[in-house]
Amino acid sequence: MYLKSQLSWNVIIPAENLDVEGLMLQKAIVIRLLDDFASKKASKNLGYFMALTTLERIGEGKVREHTGDVLFPVEFSCITFKIFRGEILEGVVDKILKHGVFLRCGPTDKVYLSHQKMADYKYVPGENPIFMNEKMSRIEKDTVVRFIVVGARYVEAEKEFQAVVSLEGDYLGPISQNAT
Repeated sequence: MYLKSQLSWNVIIPAENLDVEGLMLQKAIVIRLLDDFASKKASKNLGYFMALTTLERIGEGKVREHTGDVLFPVEFSCITFKIFRGEILEGVVDKILKHGVFLRCGPTDKVYLSHQKMADYKYVPGENPIFMNEKMSRIEKDTVVRFIVVGARYVEAEKEFQAVVSLEGDYLGPISQNAT
């Protein structure tokens, strides 16, 4: 789920942002690194980029010939979020359809729970549709559900993960109503 990663990236500082004072240059590098980190969103190997935790090292800058911009190699630590097959997680029901439920889990909002993977539950249509079992346990919008990940994939074009999950197993299912 959460991973601590060490990364090395190159940060480009435009020539007009260069200043003789070292602190202003360091501030410009950190701001640019934070901007790049936020815009990257996710990668297949590491998952979603959540937080930059430590700036380990700023290397020596190299001037780019044609532009005058300066490229700085930067090493840092960060926290990422990635869903793995077989992992047991919790998510919040976002949308209910006749054939299943979409949940949100951390930054992942495309977690699908098929009606076939929640055997005891039956679809109850209406203005606010729900899934309910014989023990009156309900899966409705904003319910927190504990599930096991059956499969996950990364969609490069959208820079996001999708997962298929199941309630087949011990202690899986709704754990609270109205998470919002």
